[in-house]
Amino acid sequence: MSAELLEAIPLSKDDTGVFRVGGTRVTLDLVVRAFHRGATAEEIAQDFPSLSLSDVYQVIGYYLKHHSELAAYFDQRAQEEQQLLAAHKEDWSPPGLRQRLLARRKNP
Repeated sequence: MSAELLEAIPLSKDDTGVFRVGGTRVTLDLVVRAFHRGATAEEIAQDFPSLSLSDVYQVIGYYLKHHSELAAYFDQRAQEEQQLLAAHKEDWSPPGLRQRLLARRKNP
């Protein structure tokens, strides 16, 4: 008699529809972006100490197997990100900030 072990993928959707990894605040988007930049599962786990290495491996495997099903989710998240950046562009980049920082660098 063989026992079959099935483990759930450590992903959950929060109230806003965002996938979180392993019961943490780390989003699926962050893990996948790091993976696409060439980070290994070990490097991702080091960058996000709240994630376990096994969770990172499981999530990357799930993403690789289901990337076409997740495409609409990632498209929606990218649109939301662009809307957020556009809505707060002036808040995050006050006029003259770059020049003031460059001047401070030249004249300590």
